[in-house]
Amino acid sequence: MTKIRLGIVGYGNIGRGVEYAISQNNDMELVAIFTRRNSDAIMPVTAGVKVYSIAEAGKHIDSIDVMMLCGGSATDLMEQTPCFAAHFNCVDSFDTHARIPEYFAVVDEISKQSKKVSIISTGWDPGLFSLLRVLGMACLPNGCGYTFWGKGLSQGHSDAIRRIQGVKFAAQYTIPIVNAVDAVRKGSNPTLTARQKHIRECFVVAETGSDLKVIEQRIKTMPHYFSDYETIVHFILETEFKAEHIKMPHGGFIFRTGTTGKENAHQQRMEFSLQLDSNPEFTANVMVAYARAAHRLNLKNETGARTVFDIPVGLLVPDTMEELREKVL
Repeated sequence: MTKIRLGIVGYGNIGRGVEYAISQNNDMELVAIFTRRNSDAIMPVTAGVKVYSIAEAGKHIDSIDVMMLCGGSATDLMEQTPCFAAHFNCVDSFDTHARIPEYFAVVDEISKQSKKVSIISTGWDPGLFSLLRVLGMACLPNGCGYTFWGKGLSQGHSDAIRRIQGVKFAAQYTIPIVNAVDAVRKGSNPTLTARQKHIRECFVVAETGSDLKVIEQRIKTMPHYFSDYETIVHFILETEFKAEHIKMPHGGFIFRTGTTGKENAHQQRMEFSLQLDSNPEFTANVMVAYARAAHRLNLKNETGARTVFDIPVGLLVPDTMEELREKVL
């Protein structure tokens, strides 16, 4: 078997998760890790894998089939994905929902020029939950869709807080508002604003001497992340943070409620859920599945950016379509 050769850019929580995920897929191998940190300080789990400065990635164009971009959405991916898409097939988990259209357009143009495939915004939301929202729209056109996240730690929102000057550590938890979830389950089809659906609770360790009021204001007014939500900010000690906020659980619910039949006589409800012990590890597993699809599409000379809407689900697994029809369908 010729294995799909992967590279990892960024060895944080998602990068390490990607490394573990690769080890569970027999048709893949990890070739190299690229980092902005001191490469000698990184110890990969996979024996024999080399770690390089991110500036050296261009020397590995011929040895990597797909580059896994594992940086944060707030700043890293906006710069890194266009840069790497000029030379590699890429997969990322860009999750700033409001900026996906403009981001897609930039990556699409560059990927077409380089004759590569870049699958953006994979993971579970955006990603798998996006697919489920569309599935609900298709099956219950006369209906309403709802997404609830949590309770869980959001990697992207936590990273966005950590980028604020004066913040040393941060964890942000997204908490569904129970009354809103109950109203949806009862089929009342409520109209809900972002503020009526979720609370964002932040636990922040500030650098010594930082202005806590300024940090709190910057968090609560941050567009795309906190400004549309009820946001609670707690400043805590580093010891408390390390004792209580280093795990990364998450999850959520997708609903589609609607009616079918003569005179819309029958109430229908679709509900999907995720419960995750490790948000970054699950996100990484989804990314690795889409790396397989990116490689397969590029082997067929397809180019440009893609999202989960563009990828046939059969391309995500090693099985052939014949095997899937026999074993799964």
